[in-house]
Amino acid sequence: MKRIRLHNTVFEGANNVYVLDGATTTLVDAGVATDDTRADLRDGLADFGLTFGDVDQILLTHWHYDHTGLAGEIQAESGATVRVHEADAGLVAGDHEALAEERERREACFDEWGIPEGPLAELTDFLGHHEALAGADVDVTPFEDGERVPVGDHEVETLHLPGHAGGLSAFVFDADGGVADTAEAEVGDLAGEEAFVGDAILPKYTPNVGGADVRLDDPLGDYVDSLTRLIDRDLTRAWPGHRDPIEDPSARAATILDHHRERTERVLGVLREYGPSDAWTVSAHLFGDLENIHILHGPGEAWAHLNHLERHGVVTRDDDWNYELRDADADAADLFPSVERST
Repeated sequence: MKRIRLHNTVFEGANNVYVLDGATTTLVDAGVATDDTRADLRDGLADFGLTFGDVDQILLTHWHYDHTGLAGEIQAESGATVRVHEADAGLVAGDHEALAEERERREACFDEWGIPEGPLAELTDFLGHHEALAGADVDVTPFEDGERVPVGDHEVETLHLPGHAGGLSAFVFDADGGVADTAEAEVGDLAGEEAFVGDAILPKYTPNVGGADVRLDDPLGDYVDSLTRLIDRDLTRAWPGHRDPIEDPSARAATILDHHRERTERVLGVLREYGPSDAWTVSAHLFGDLENIHILHGPGEAWAHLNHLERHGVVTRDDDWNYELRDADADAADLFPSVERST
């Protein structure tokens, strides 16, 4: 396995594309459809004696443009099979119905969350300028959780981890199976499993829930389940969609779980202090002023936590999408599983 680091500044930036060459030359993710990123990816492949035309398969961790944007262009050159979880297949394929449903849900969320006119206009303009990042249309082959897929001269298992995105999936492989035998991290003395995890866990940032994929009914609940699943899987190492490898994935997942527990407590604190509030108001207390994509991610994150609290009967919501505490003594710790970090 080789890692190509893409120096784009879109969204989280510092994307990784993983290359597994062999009988089924495979890319894990494909970068965003910008000129600079395209050049980075072509140059990175050339360093390994490969071109877009040599790619047999692309495994996509989820539908976000910074992971999928160049997939259609690579497929057009090589005829590569492009695989993504069935929950994200329509969006990656550019299916008009799937895109329209996502856009309609997003617009409904803007209203429900209470985003004011000024920030909404800024966000709408920002999103409109980023449609081109989706890249060329893709012929998609969907997969389900638990499938085994050949990559290079080996195979991976698909592991569905929704939350940040509806179809977000990791690709798990045996640590001693040769898949991740790289100059960066020799694995001959490791046992257990490793995985390409996309944005399920990241080494620096906490992946957004709520705003990053508005299609999910309970994004925080889904993400808590996914983090717990990752912790229980006890991976030896994770290869994320951004930045450097994660050497203790269970500990990182537990840290992110703690982060969401603490954020839920902060949301409760806002409602205790200021009374009934919509998602935009709670977001303002949590994050302050927001710009560009964060105008989506901020209230989306606040809504994900408010929605989670509502599902647990801790808050109630009125017809104007204001949330009010039902249990003033609620403890956020009661709403999250208790897990032990790996050591």
